[in-house]
Amino acid sequence: MSVFDAIAVGQRVLNAESQALTLLSTALDDSFVRAVEALFDAKGRVVCTGIGKSGHVARKIAATLASTGSPAMFVHAAEASHGDLGMIGQGDVVLALSKSGEARELSDSLAYAKRFSIPLIAITAVADSQLGRAADILLLLPDAPEATAEVNAPTTSTTLQIALGDALAVALLERRGFTASDFRVFHPGGKLGAMLRTVGDLMHGEDEVPLTREDAPMPEALLVMSEKRFGAVGVVAPDGALSGLITDGDLRRHMDGLMSHVASEVMTRAPLTIAPGALAAEALKVMNERRITVLFVVDQNRPVGILHVHDLLRAGVA
Repeated sequence: MSVFDAIAVGQRVLNAESQALTLLSTALDDSFVRAVEALFDAKGRVVCTGIGKSGHVARKIAATLASTGSPAMFVHAAEASHGDLGMIGQGDVVLALSKSGEARELSDSLAYAKRFSIPLIAITAVADSQLGRAADILLLLPDAPEATAEVNAPTTSTTLQIALGDALAVALLERRGFTASDFRVFHPGGKLGAMLRTVGDLMHGEDEVPLTREDAPMPEALLVMSEKRFGAVGVVAPDGALSGLITDGDLRRHMDGLMSHVASEVMTRAPLTIAPGALAAEALKVMNERRITVLFVVDQNRPVGILHVHDLLRAGVA
């Protein structure tokens, strides 16, 4: 197959799935609202189940829900019939996936949910199917062809299932008022965990912050700047507030007669600062946009720490 043909096929698949996603989006109705509320009200876990490709999608949805603050797990539909039904308990909600809604491996799970009055949310393309009829809440996939029309392999349908699962997870996340700080609890490792750490986690504390008085002679300010080795020194007002910042650039601009000045005459006033509760990712963005290497960390305008870009590098943020 030529490169041109490959691109054409790829575009055809992506266009088909994009159109199907648009159909799904416009078809959302009160059933979606009810599904979100059922998941929100669950006292236990969201039990995602399915078989085949739908099973793989169900596992992914469970992982997404769990990572965004909603206790969830995956139960394989076939294994459920061989003892894993015992993993589903009162207070749980079952989220079952099957394009046709007729996967026989789901039968025992559906009967179990009905027997113990466990809410059942179904994601299927066929309302009048075993799964569709058993559902307390039916999330119906649009009648969209698979991208592999000749062999009918699951492509568009699994994309729709994944997207609908993401929509449920995000809606539930916002319904819970889930924040980036909450998200960080579930993602302590790797690049994502580093990006979600706070400035307060990474900053150097008050004992390491280079500070001098507004009326300090420049030789004194330079000594502090040299000892602390951040390439900058903060200038504090009599009330302890950070009033200015002296960097190498300020020194060059006042080179003539530098030693005869006091700190307040050389400093840049109202310097850029950041709060200790800000995310490390936000600090990195500020540093990149302003092309600076250090940020003074302030709480109610009083310096409580200092953050260097090297701290972000070591933490894996940059």
